[in-house]
Amino acid sequence: QVHLVESGVGLVQAVGSLRASCAASGRSFSIYVMGWFRQAPGKERELVATISRNGGNTYYADSVKGRFSISRDNAKNTVYLQMNSLKPEDTAVYYCAAAAVSMIGTIVKKIYKYDYWGQGTQVTVSS
Repeated sequence: QVHLVESGVGLVQAVGSLRASCAASGRSFSIYVMGWFRQAPGKERELVATISRNGGNTYYADSVKGRFSISRDNAKNTVYLQMNSLKPEDTAVYYCAAAAVSMIGTIVKKIYKYDYWGQGTQVTVSS
């Protein structure tokens, strides 16, 4: 089992930047694909970005491509989401999640395949 805790986000003006961190404890971090999701009020939770076990493969939702960047440091058991050129529509609760997979290069896009979730943290972008 793995425990996930997000940090480093909050309130920012449009076109600003934030970096979210997600620290993992418990089982070996490197066996998990990591993902960032978000959920805005009245909307379903959606995938923002995902990164493979070794960091070699990534995937981004079209809405954030070119603005957000996901990375991980397996030595620190941490995954990051760098958010640039933020827009008011990026306002949501952001969650990190972990999916155990066997293949090092796999990425996981389906929400139901994620086994563990952080508590979520609010990102608010003002116009």
